[in-house]
Formats: sequence, structure tokens, C-alpha cells
Amino acid sequence: MDNQLDRAPGGYFSFSESGFVRSANRTFLDMLGLREDTALIGQHIESVMSVTNKMFFHTYFYPHIQLYGHVDEVYFSFRTADKQNVPVLLNGLRQERDGEISIDCVALLMRKRLAYEKTALRSKRELEELYKETREMNGQLQLLHAEYEQKQLELIEMNRRLETLASTDPLTGLYNRRFFQERLRKERISCSDNGSRLSLLIVDIDHFKKINDTYGHPAGDFVLTGLARLLREEAGSSGICARFGGEEFVVLLPGLDRSAAAAAAERIRGAIEAATHGSHRVTVSIGVETSADDSTEESLLHRADLALYASKTGGRNRVTHAQDLSGS
Repeated sequence: MDNQLDRAPGGYFSFSESGFVRSANRTFLDMLGLREDTALIGQHIESVMSVTNKMFFHTYFYPHIQLYGHVDEVYFSFRTADKQNVPVLLNGLRQERDGEISIDCVALLMRKRLAYEKTALRSKRELEELYKETREMNGQLQLLHAEYEQKQLELIEMNRRLETLASTDPLTGLYNRRFFQERLRKERISCSDNGSRLSLLIVDIDHFKKINDTYGHPAGDFVLTGLARLLREEAGSSGICARFGGEEFVVLLPGLDRSAAAAAAERIRGAIEAATHGSHRVTVSIGVETSADDSTEESLLHRADLALYASKTGGRNRVTHAQDLSGS
């Protein structure tokens, strides 16, 4: 065997059809830990195989090479002199030389490749575990996100309820005094900017104390809620109704001038007079004021209150516009 083949970077050996080794290069002998070729030449090739690999040789290698004349890239293991396994990638070719059949084989050492494959397999498993954990975390994140969105909706709803509670009279459901005063400011500025008028009604129930004293506060509350409902209906979609305190209510009518506001107030007064609240009937006195160019929130309230006082002292169950008062 020439030196190049003897020191080739792959193990080479050849054996007869009956399995006895005829030649082997130095590389293959080194793989098996054999110092001299005499330790292998003339020996049966199965002498450097484990029982398991002998069975593989009989069940696959021999039949395949007899049938097809070659074996390509078979993972195999030889056994060294000290009983260690040597993993190789084995290629075999059956051919005739000098009238005899020889089976020539090349064995490429597989230790590094197997280590790479183990590392790759381990990395694959780690990636699969990481992917599984990531998928689980994404699932948990989606659940947390859904929970967060639900909490946000609940918070928005809670804030809406709190805002409603902060701006609403709990008994009548109308706006409360604080909300009304802020809305009065905004509506006055808006009407002033667009050159329209803003009218304000103060509505007070006549002799309301007598109802509470005679029939008790539950009866009084019943009358208040009924009157609030009538106010909301009669004021229309543009009217802004609020409970100003006790038995006193206020109505903002944006865009209504003096005559329209007086007519709206009279309609409200008549509807309340005609209505019944259980066995109770009530009347109201109303004071009206309509904004002028120099009006303020304070002046609107003050003059509507003066008009209300005039309705009260004038016999009750009536409407008085502040601009009809003497000296206005």
C-alpha cells in the first residue's frame, strides 16, 4: 500500500467475500488502536465488532452489498483493542480484482460529527422548551392583557358612575347645583360668543313645607321626583334641569329669548299644576331672566331670584320675568 493511501484522512480496509481482511491503511489501524497490521490482516472483519454490530452487518451490510454492489453512508461502530466503540460513517464497494471478489471500505471517524449532532439535538430541545415557555408566557400575557382591558373598561365605567354621582342629585336624578353652576358659565360664554340669548328659570314649589309637615318626608320626596320628571319632559332636549336645593329647581334654556323663555316657563307651570303626584297636587312659582350683553352668571341668578320672589309675593302659581319688574 502506498504511503498516500496509508496515511489518508480516512480509514481504508478491504476484505474478502467471506469476510477476512486483506489490507488496511495506517489510519484505520490507528482508529482501532492497533500498532501492527498483523493484528488485523487475515482476521475476520467481525473480530473488531460488537455483537450488535455483527448482527447489523449480517442483516444489512452483507445482503445490501451482495444485492447492489455498494453501501453508502452507513452509521456504524467498530470496537477498539481496549473495547471502546469508534463511531464511523462507512462506505463499501464490492468489486472484482485479479479474479477475486473484494469488498473495499472507507470509514470516516464520526466523533466530532456525533458531538455536533448531540449539541444540535440538545439545542433543538432547548429551543423547543424555550418556544413552549414563550408560547405559555404569550398565552399568560394575552390573558393579562385581556384582564387589563377588562379592568380598564371597569375603571372607565366606575369613573363614569363617579362623575355621574358627582354631578347628579341622588333623589331626583337631575343635575346638582355644582354641575349647574359650571354649566351656566359655559352656556353664558357660548351664547355670548354666537350672539344668541340664554334664559334661566328658577322654579320653587308652593307651600312644600306643608306637604312634609302633613304627610311626612317620603311624600315630599315623591312629589320632588315627580316634578323633576315633568321638568325634564317639558324643558325638552336642549333644556338643562337641575335641583338647586330643597324644593327649588333651575332650568337653563340656551337660545331662547325673553318671550320664548316666558312661554316655556308658563308651559312648565301649567303642566305641573295639571299633574297629580299620588293624592297630591302642587303648584310652582317661577322666576325668569334672559341674558343681556353685559350679563354674568351672578346677575342672571340674582335677577331670576328677584323675579321668583315677585311670583311668590304676587300670589304664587305664576311666572314673572325679571325684565317685567319695575326698575328693570
